[in-house]
Amino acid sequence: MAKEPDEEPTGDDLEAVTAAVITASRVLVAISARSLAAAEDKVTVPQFRMLLVVGQGETKLVTLAEKLGVNPSTAMRMADRLAVAGLLQREVNPHNRRETLLRLTGNGRRIVDEVTARRKKEISAILTRMPASQRRALIVAMREFSDAAGEPTDSIAFPLGWPDPS
Repeated sequence: MAKEPDEEPTGDDLEAVTAAVITASRVLVAISARSLAAAEDKVTVPQFRMLLVVGQGETKLVTLAEKLGVNPSTAMRMADRLAVAGLLQREVNPHNRRETLLRLTGNGRRIVDEVTARRKKEISAILTRMPASQRRALIVAMREFSDAAGEPTDSIAFPLGWPDPS
């Protein structure tokens, strides 16, 4: 049964909640795309995703591939391109010569920080146009949504919303 246009939807109206989340997701995807646009000449979206994961700390290539949900050979090719671009540093693990360790270079860290800062600035600008009471409600709702999806609530770990598939 359809709601009247001025009737406030309830949380029980799954269709209305789903539509609202889809609309919000379009906004967030657009913000993410705009935040990455300035770095587009340097990295692709998948490469930026790799930089985000590596930016959490020194990472083994195999672990990185698992977190990205790709084959190790795919991760190695991506890492090779980022290393050539001066954004990623690779080295042999001194404790296990069969492993490759990856870390961001200064330029790689700068790109991650700049893109993340642009994203935060744009989201903050939108949030300031909402009443404080609605922002508080949004915190609760988004945490519950993330919990229901199995997503960690640490926004720093995956600031563009890519979950750890492990």
